[in-house]
Amino acid sequence: MNSKKLHEFINLATLINLNLISQQNIQSILDAARIDEVIGEFISLKKRGVNLLGLCPFHTEKTPSFTVSPAKGIYKCFGCGKAGNAVNFIMEHEHYTYPEALRFLAKKYLIEIEEREETPEEKEAHNEKESLFNLNAFAQKFFTENLFKSDQGKAIGLPYFKERGFSRETIEKFGLGYSDDSWNHFTDHAIANGYKAEYLEKLGLTASKDNKRYDLFRGRVMFPIHSLIGRVIGFGGRILSSDKTKPKYVNSPESEIYHKGQVLYGLNFSKTSIVSNDNCLLVEGYTDVISLFQAGIENVVSSSGTSLTVEQIKLIRRYTNNITILYDGDAAGIKASFRGIDLILEEGMNVRIVLFPDGEDPDSFSKTKRPAEVKDFIKNEAKDFIKFKTQLLLKEASDDPLKKASLIKEIIQSVSLIPDGITRSLYVKECSALLRVAEQTLINELNKLLRKNSTKKTQNDYQNNEYEVTEFITEKQLDLLPEDSELQEKEIIRLLLNYGNNQMEVIGVNEENKEETITVSVAEYIVQDLVGDDFIFDYPLFAMIFEEFRTNVENFNSFDNSFFTKHSNPDIRNLSIELLISKDELSKNWENKYGILTKTEKDNLKKTILHGLNSVKDKKIKIKLNFLLKEIETSEKDEDILILLSEYNKYLLLRSKLSIPLGKVIDN
Repeated sequence: MNSKKLHEFINLATLINLNLISQQNIQSILDAARIDEVIGEFISLKKRGVNLLGLCPFHTEKTPSFTVSPAKGIYKCFGCGKAGNAVNFIMEHEHYTYPEALRFLAKKYLIEIEEREETPEEKEAHNEKESLFNLNAFAQKFFTENLFKSDQGKAIGLPYFKERGFSRETIEKFGLGYSDDSWNHFTDHAIANGYKAEYLEKLGLTASKDNKRYDLFRGRVMFPIHSLIGRVIGFGGRILSSDKTKPKYVNSPESEIYHKGQVLYGLNFSKTSIVSNDNCLLVEGYTDVISLFQAGIENVVSSSGTSLTVEQIKLIRRYTNNITILYDGDAAGIKASFRGIDLILEEGMNVRIVLFPDGEDPDSFSKTKRPAEVKDFIKNEAKDFIKFKTQLLLKEASDDPLKKASLIKEIIQSVSLIPDGITRSLYVKECSALLRVAEQTLINELNKLLRKNSTKKTQNDYQNNEYEVTEFITEKQLDLLPEDSELQEKEIIRLLLNYGNNQMEVIGVNEENKEETITVSVAEYIVQDLVGDDFIFDYPLFAMIFEEFRTNVENFNSFDNSFFTKHSNPDIRNLSIELLISKDELSKNWENKYGILTKTEKDNLKKTILHGLNSVKDKKIKIKLNFLLKEIETSEKDEDILILLSEYNKYLLLRSKLSIPLGKVIDN
């Protein structure tokens, strides 16, 4: 076993029960980790004011844009957008899991990992899990040896892989094998070597009928499925006979170590290449992955012929935000996969499609072309999914108006899933040109879907990161910003994170109902102002952070930003880091270089806070006014119109009052 594999195995053995590490122990590691020391081990950093600056290790750049803030314990690259704390950096740079990164830092700072004693139930579960892993490793070794040494393996299995063009090195790398066509050869061999029949059946290696056990993968070439760190968790077996009564593929069942919806075939081999290429190629089968890998195209994975799941998409998102799906040209198969692609869009990822020529798939194409030609083909033929889907459905609809109406609904359904409002806007513009349909028509259809999905999420939804999207109404917003309150809500959270503990003077009322000047924290002022107005955040991530501040205010606690920058929720952690590091240090640079003093928002904090609060309220009211205006236009009953007009005028009056401190002219 090479040193890398040994390191991974040791890590896994110690991380099986991460929950045994106490929270106090984890906090000690996080507190001890100095971000400048941690990152300084990997890149050269130079002092720039209170921060440190260096070349980003996550993308190629000539001018340093990677900023480290020792005071805040965070980093941010203003070139590629990567941001995080010391643990995030180790995870990103070394491709470690969260617990692996913690152990790396614990070792660096000589912190002993204190683990509580396992309960008998936990020990039993842990031992069983290890036994299942060991059994799968035993099975993989057996099948590979069988491929090269047994008569059936050499006569049937090996020729199949050679016809596929797989070298011996590739076969051994992926652990490919052969299960011969005997009744119970493997089962008897495993039991003779001390493995339990119960575990054989749990893993789907063995089945039983009439109290007789038999091998499940008989007469099949074997494709081991690996975990992220390379342990065998399951198998896929392809039959080589022409027997139509038997399924072409048999896969391992769900088990304690294998959950097919959470695994991508080949990811253990391809994750490094996916990061370096900032793109993940997604193919259908095992052989597609192996063929492309052998051709030198290593940033490729497969969902193993199953429908793509949200868990698999999130797995890819750990390494890149870009997915390119490779298809063999079968229109029916492509349309069947649309739902899975919609899931990718929902996760805010970028999707491109590559169609291979008729009769070709990634496996066959990579065998007839040089690696450079395959790479060029994928690069040149990749098309944006929304554009691709529009063109495909438009071709099918031809001049049939009913079919065209149906395809418009289907296209807008996909667009509505995209979380980012600006991206949605751009797609509406492009689809309008492709479909030759007025933008406003598409906007109206889009708003119907967005309103339908705009029900407030529960706290459980927030924890599952199910982000709510809000509608935009006016056509002019397509050229500007989405008609929602994201930017204004985000500004409130930025102010809380950066200035929550700062003090400001405001006019309050004492016990005698007389006005007097009092001093409060910024967090206290913002929280009380918004809670008093029954303000509700539309974006769950902002709502979660605000709720933490509200709780602290009610309990008279101060605010430690490290609570957010070290938060267990990666979305909260990343947003907090983004909002705590500002790219714009113009005033500091001018002061240092030219002696020119410029005012910052901190110099007039009260005005900054009031403007932020008024802006978010103004945006909310504007959205409500637009909604009411739309309702008035579509209402048919006079009594309904009068009620709506009354409500409209009420909100218009509120907005006119806000326009004075904001210094703006209302446009409703």
